Amino acid sequence: MTDIRTHGAVSGPICTLAIQAAIDACAALGGGTVMVPAGRWVTGALFLASDVELHLESGAVLVASRRFEDYPLVQSRWEGKTGTVHAPLIGGEHLERIALTGRGTIDGQGDAWWGPFREGKLLHPRPRLVAFTSCRDVLIEGVKLINSPSWTVNPVRCSQVRIHGISIRNPADSPNTDGINPDSCSDVVISDCFVSVGDDCITLKSGTEAEDGIHRAPCRDIAVTNCILEKGHGGVVIGSEMSGGVKNVVISNCLFRGTDRGIRLKSRRGRGGVVENIRVTNIVMEDVLCPLTMNLYYHCNGGRGVAKVASREVQPVEASTPAFRQISLSGIRATGVKLAAAWIWGLPEQPVEGLSLIDVSIALDEAWNQPGEVEMADDLELVLGQGFFARNVSGLELRRVTITGARGLQLDADSSVSFRGPVEVG
Repeated sequence: MTDIRTHGAVSGPICTLAIQAAIDACAALGGGTVMVPAGRWVTGALFLASDVELHLESGAVLVASRRFEDYPLVQSRWEGKTGTVHAPLIGGEHLERIALTGRGTIDGQGDAWWGPFREGKLLHPRPRLVAFTSCRDVLIEGVKLINSPSWTVNPVRCSQVRIHGISIRNPADSPNTDGINPDSCSDVVISDCFVSVGDDCITLKSGTEAEDGIHRAPCRDIAVTNCILEKGHGGVVIGSEMSGGVKNVVISNCLFRGTDRGIRLKSRRGRGGVVENIRVTNIVMEDVLCPLTMNLYYHCNGGRGVAKVASREVQPVEASTPAFRQISLSGIRATGVKLAAAWIWGLPEQPVEGLSLIDVSIALDEAWNQPGEVEMADDLELVLGQGFFARNVSGLELRRVTITGARGLQLDADSSVSFRGPVEVG
């Protein structure tokens, strides 16, 4: 084990060089553990090495420098395309057998970045707190992550990723501070985590149409289990960057508390990609705006006001037409729902296919009196206490679905929706 103090780290002043020297020395010896002891350790961007574990002991606080120059510019995928961004606080590329563990805390001091971002003063995207690219056998376990400048944990094109028992807390009003965002990753397990953030809690992504196709890969073979997710825009989200596709996902045994949406899928025309084989089971939701949304008209980040994106009319099916199919939810209980029981709007030329809800109970909050936006798309009206809304769905299965407190129809599905079996909504 290598103690960062043996390489000159001192609690208090910035010690990026000393911590990096400890990591490099450990790697030169063939790998091992770099130990961060109790204390307050200020650092800029750090780069891990293969076969190295960075371990924060209980009482250790790794504090991100507030100086922008301590995060060099690097090339990395960000929001679906590769470009110049500030390096993450802890990162690395093309590594194997790496780990970030312990009972300590990593404080990103994101408030140094949030203000300039809102004011449009930043020349390049903010640093993520933890981000690894093209790595294999990645473990992130036990640590507490707070105040991330932007996305908190972001593995990109990684395989064999285990994220276990971590806690993420970013202020609810902090901009785009997503919790855990696997991007074009495979064989990922996210378990026993607590996430409370200013954007989506857990999001699965796979790049956008703006990136060269040879760099796209699906996000696949993902398990999310035993997590508590709160306050974000969505509990578990797929998209909107999904040009490489998302498939084979299991989400189970989770609690969503006060998120805007629970399970959220979002994309738009021109993005391409297929989302398929998604299974959601045993989920409890409290005080969410809407438990389930599927939005094929998502307009943020370049789609707002674009006629092709917004049109509700049939368009030609192309390689860039996204598809959602074979998605099932079972054993879901949602209480205190504010805006709608569910909101599904597929494309007329490529409807959502094979969606099933079985043993689902949704209770709307009849005392709530503030209409709101159930999703982000052009030309949507504010809603309040709406039931299950569905448009452009092929093979919708509803069995033992209970909706209480709706202020209109329990099920609003027009002729664009076809059903599989008897409709059991009560």
